[in-house]
Amino acid sequence: MKFNTLFVGNVVRHFTEVSSTNALALEEVAKTTPSEGTVISADYQTAGRGQIGSSWYASPGKNLLLSVIFQPRWLAARQQFSLSQAVALAVADTISHFAQTQALVKWPNDVYLADKKLAGILIQNSLTGQFLQSSVVGIGLNVNEMDFPKALPRPGALQQFLGRELDRQEVQHLLFQRLEARYLQLKQNPKVIRANYLQNLYRYQECHSFQDTTSGQIFTGHIIGVQETGKLAIQMEQNHVQYFDLKEVAFL
Repeated sequence: MKFNTLFVGNVVRHFTEVSSTNALALEEVAKTTPSEGTVISADYQTAGRGQIGSSWYASPGKNLLLSVIFQPRWLAARQQFSLSQAVALAVADTISHFAQTQALVKWPNDVYLADKKLAGILIQNSLTGQFLQSSVVGIGLNVNEMDFPKALPRPGALQQFLGRELDRQEVQHLLFQRLEARYLQLKQNPKVIRANYLQNLYRYQECHSFQDTTSGQIFTGHIIGVQETGKLAIQMEQNHVQYFDLKEVAFL
């Protein structure tokens, strides 16, 4: 199928089952020179991955499981979190369109709708010197999933919110469009991406409880921003600001 985009989705390699679309895309990048926007997708993953070794659950044929190959060679390595921001916004744009309700990005790049997690993102970058060479953007988006394991924290799917089954191709089509639009926006005006990310950040500037996963300490604070490197800035008691990296803080 030819999508209404300049490059994202012009090449789609779809499989019934793979271990991981990201793993397959990384192999593609290592062995060949795929065109930018090439997509590896699957109906089912036997070893789908999330951030820092976590897994991604999805029933066969119910959801979107795909990886997009980008070549952001204009993006400095120190700014690579801005690509994560752009991708998260694209996924949130897509969910918001179908749900007719604003989806939010839970730091660093999960996408939530009404306190339910609908999508996860895993980006694996390769560098050349001080710049990115290629990026494999893995996305798991729950479309028609209705049977989640009880152990999963706050899972959700579009079908649950809309009360009807969606056409996965239609959702994928819009996702490709929004990914391309946000990617080009990042290239042209990264300040807009950073501003939009904060505007759509889950629990931004709200008082909530968190846990420092390193010490186990539970505390109350306000998310006040995100550093260029991706660290989350939380203002704690007595106006002290603490910065957390991936998996260093839990939302309670």
